[in-house]
Amino acid sequence: MSEHDVKPIKAGQIKEGHHIIHNDDVYLVRSIEKSKSGKHGHAKCRMKIENIFTGSKTEIAIPGDFKLQSPIIDKRNAQVLSLSTDSVQLMDLETYDTFEAAIPDDEDIKSKIQEGSEVEYWEAIGKRQIMRAKGSG
Repeated sequence: MSEHDVKPIKAGQIKEGHHIIHNDDVYLVRSIEKSKSGKHGHAKCRMKIENIFTGSKTEIAIPGDFKLQSPIIDKRNAQVLSLSTDSVQLMDLETYDTFEAAIPDDEDIKSKIQEGSEVEYWEAIGKRQIMRAKGSG
């Protein structure tokens, strides 16, 4: 993970729909509750978060002034060059770079992936994931 693909953010500034890095993975903030500071305490943030790559959900509680990292997510389009049983070879439609990516578990996306079709993939903290398949299926 490099400094160029993340930006710092305080827990108190995070809102629903933001992405954060937790345990070296990218999570989407599904809900957040902020409690005000007490006489001797600090403000707390309770977040329900979901991993954008695996779909696993968890809940965290952290101080409101705690510094987190927010990933810069690059959303790009690619063309499917070839398929294997568990991966797909893609070509980025802007840079023409070719790379391998895992076929997603989502049956709706999986059924639309075929040679020559287009997909949208997200790249964050050095990981790539197909998020959407375009075209007929």
